[in-house]
This record gives sequence, structure tokens and C-alpha cells, in this order.
Amino acid sequence: MGSVNNAGPMRVLVTGGSGLVGKAIEHVVQEEGGKHEEEEWIFLSSKDADLVCKSGRTVSTHEGEPALLVSDSLQRSSQRDNLKINDNVLQTAHEMGVTKVVSCLSSCIFPDRTTYPIDETMIHNGPPHDSNFGYSHAKRMIDVQNRAYFQQYGHRYTAVIPTNVFGPHDNFNIENGHVLSALVNKTYKAKKDGTPVNVWGSGSPRRQFIYSLDLGRLIVWVLREYNEVDPIILSVGEEEEVSIKEAVEMIAQSLDFKGKMLFDTTMSDGQMKKTASNAKLRRYLPNFTFTPLQEAIKMTCDWFLANYDIART
Repeated sequence: MGSVNNAGPMRVLVTGGSGLVGKAIEHVVQEEGGKHEEEEWIFLSSKDADLVCKSGRTVSTHEGEPALLVSDSLQRSSQRDNLKINDNVLQTAHEMGVTKVVSCLSSCIFPDRTTYPIDETMIHNGPPHDSNFGYSHAKRMIDVQNRAYFQQYGHRYTAVIPTNVFGPHDNFNIENGHVLSALVNKTYKAKKDGTPVNVWGSGSPRRQFIYSLDLGRLIVWVLREYNEVDPIILSVGEEEEVSIKEAVEMIAQSLDFKGKMLFDTTMSDGQMKKTASNAKLRRYLPNFTFTPLQEAIKMTCDWFLANYDIART
């Protein structure tokens, strides 16, 4: 990873390239005509470089060094691992002259007790929810580090904060997958077995879901056009927030599941809502069109059925 070579292509290194967000970025760049002629994109997975391990930081930079870096470490690893990833990625970017880093945070980093809607100024205004406080604090530190690198070196390293992401190549595991994709798998299995869908919690919590390809398009825009160090929330609007029950019903419709849905209220609901404002995004991109949720869920279900053998289940 190094400085821009004016005579050569602008190199973009995407870590987490085989995951949900990395695959979405790759699709946008390679399948939607999103690649500019002067860009070279490099997608790495954890098999190529372990970001927790400092020795893995110089792997696979090809003939030159990437000028820009998209850091996708949305996986819920431990607080210690995430702190190491943050430091390794950002310090290595600094040492090798990388001009821009875009890191992915998570909406769970916001304070548990707060006013709604949440915006980018409120990240550090109180402790996060107890269910993921270690991960959340580690992710918050990326914002702290970005500001420090800017103050000391003038680097424009920044972060995006997506709301609940889902789509092709997601983790559909029922035990530890993202909520919507885990429910896709649950509903698929219930239909196959002729059993009810057992949903953890009351179904009342409300979430803003963003389709991974929409997020990929927005991250590519951030990389090229967004020059603030302050983070930016990437999300559908507040009016697009839906309950978990409504999301399950959309999944059932997409999979043609006609059985019962049972809500297990002995299981925790977690945060009842995390309503985020996308007003800052809309100031930059007032005309960006998000994929309608029902349509995005249908495309995700179709991908899951077509790729069941290789999906993470």
C-alpha cells in the first residue's frame, strides 16, 4: 500500500473481499460498469491476509501499491481482534502513503440510551448496548483514529456507518448470521420441513435494512467523492424502518412460505430500535434510489436458493 503513482492506475485494495460487502463492491465495479479506466481493483479475503496479524499487512500488493483502501471488517470478532485490525490497517496505510481509507463501522456503535433519529455527531455520546459493548467500542475507535491521523498527518481516512446490511454472499447461519439473512434460512428450512418459523423475540424491534448492492454503490461513491474525515451514515430513510415481524412476512412471501410464524418471547429482543438519519447522505446524493425492501429481499432469497450449496449456512 503506498502513494499515488500519477503515471499509473489508481489502485484500490478491498479487504474482506469475499464477504457480503466486499462481494457487493466487486459486483458494482465489475458487473455494473462501475470501474473507471484509471483504476485497478484488488480484492483480498482472509485467506490472502490476516488483518489481525501485523505480518499479513503487506500481502498481495501486485506490481505497485494501492493508493486507496476499503477496509471491511464488519465481522463480529472480539474487541481485541478488532482493535488490532484497526491499528494494523490504518498504521500500515499511513506508513505506505495510502491517500484514502474507507472503513466500515456498524450502527450498533451508537449509544443505547439516546434520542432518535441518530446522526453522525452522536457516536460517542454514551455507552453502546450491553449485548455488544466490546465490539462497539472497538469500532468507535476507528473514528477516533481517523481524526488523529488527520490532525497529525492530514490523512483523509474516513468511515461509513451502514444500517442492517443483507444480500447475496451474506452469512445465512441461523445461530450467528445477520438477522434478515438468518431468517431467510430459517424460513427456507421451515418450508422444507413443514414446520413453523420460530422467530427469536417478539418481532417488535424495528430496523432499517440496506441491500448490499446499494451499499456497494454508495461505498464506491464515498471512496471517490466523499472527502470528509467525519463518518457518514449509509442508510435508507427513517420512514423505511420496518419491524422484524414485517421483514419475516416479506421473506415468507418471497419464499412462498404459507406456514405459521411463532415469536419466541423468551429470547431477548435486543435494542428495540436504532433509527438513523440519512440526512447527511441526502445532502450529498438527494436523488440516490434505494432498492425497495421487498424487491431486495426477493433477490436475496433467489440468490440463496440458487447458491445454497456454497452459501454460508
